[in-house]
Amino acid sequence: MAATFRSIKSVIPLLDRVLVQRFKPETKTASGIFLPTSSTSSPLPEATVIAVGPGAPNKDGQIVPPTVKAGDRVLLPGWGGSSIKVGEDEYFLFKDNEILAKIQE
Repeated sequence: MAATFRSIKSVIPLLDRVLVQRFKPETKTASGIFLPTSSTSSPLPEATVIAVGPGAPNKDGQIVPPTVKAGDRVLLPGWGGSSIKVGEDEYFLFKDNEILAKIQE
């Protein structure tokens, strides 16, 4: 079940949580052909980081900052994360260690 909020700015991740928005799959090809919903229903593994928490404490009690920052493009696992709905947009909260890679271009 997804949580619903009025504004994404009201969601502030805690500890090592990362708020991301997955890229939406294309519904039309470059030549104008519409793709069936069955081919666009699975989530894309790429996302944009919207916000990050301050970090989580390690065994010594020192805060370890997240490895990503707002604006980064990241590679996510196919499924998972906690879903958050804001209007028609869907966002996800992942732990920092669940993010597979940072995409640099």
